[in-house]
Amino acid sequence: MKVLVTGGAGFIGSHLVRLLLLNNHKVTVLDNVSTGAWEHLPQGKDTCTCWEMDIRDKLVREKIEQGRFDVIVHLAAQTMVDVSIKDPEFDASENIMGTVNVLEAARHSGVKRVIFASTAAAYGNVSEDKLPIQESETLAPMSFYGLTKVTVEKYLQLYHDLYGLDYVALRFANVYGERQGDTGEGGVISIFAKRIANGQDITIFGDGKQTRDFIYAGDIASGIIAAMTTDKANTVYNLSNQTETSLLELVELMSKAAGKDVKPKFADPREGDINRSMLCNENARQNLGWKPEMDLADGLARTVAYFKDC
Repeated sequence: MKVLVTGGAGFIGSHLVRLLLLNNHKVTVLDNVSTGAWEHLPQGKDTCTCWEMDIRDKLVREKIEQGRFDVIVHLAAQTMVDVSIKDPEFDASENIMGTVNVLEAARHSGVKRVIFASTAAAYGNVSEDKLPIQESETLAPMSFYGLTKVTVEKYLQLYHDLYGLDYVALRFANVYGERQGDTGEGGVISIFAKRIANGQDITIFGDGKQTRDFIYAGDIASGIIAAMTTDKANTVYNLSNQTETSLLELVELMSKAAGKDVKPKFADPREGDINRSMLCNENARQNLGWKPEMDLADGLARTVAYFKDC
């Protein structure tokens, strides 16, 4: 397939591009490299076609239309909860208007399917009796970041209804792995890994009992590729490990991976942060033929080793 990956020089994008190339797809990466880097790609820009552009740029629409892609994987986004709360206009500009620009290009150029990176933040704080969270759960985002992702899901549904553009929206749990930056949702592992590698203290915002459902970026990449060809499209799927891990447990696992005794400091909880999160992945298993492969301890060992060598 001829595949365009927006945000392909970023963290998740770099894992996806590697897997796409391994499966002999023809890949074009569109990225403004504000948070990503071309060095994240194997052999840098020489690996595939690379466009250094912003998804909000009107020229992007023309480039995409000329490209005549089979599939667009839309990863490019503003991904920081705190930034979205401090600057809702910037968040909406990137996550909503930038996406509409991409969707307009898709519908005018015969793109067969758009795969969209959504988020567990769409659900907000869900009561314990609703865990693991199913896709049918009421959406109640607690940040503008989560709200923009939910809004784009609605855009995708309408683009399908009005224009026949196929889509799959994937609500990611907290993604981690090599090449993750200090920013973005789920970045706690990369932040901790870098500080542990440098012998620095780590800080937990809250009491450490809050939980997340951590999933390795390579498993996300395989889920995206499964979504590209499924006949169960035009819907939403969770991609997760379906496992709750507290931040205190995470620190313990990372301590073992690093071979160090790490004692975290604690600070006040941050506005917009979710208390507990675990997503049900049964629909993705059944309809995408996908399942997560990476054990958390093994994935953390890879991640810690990567940042130690950086």
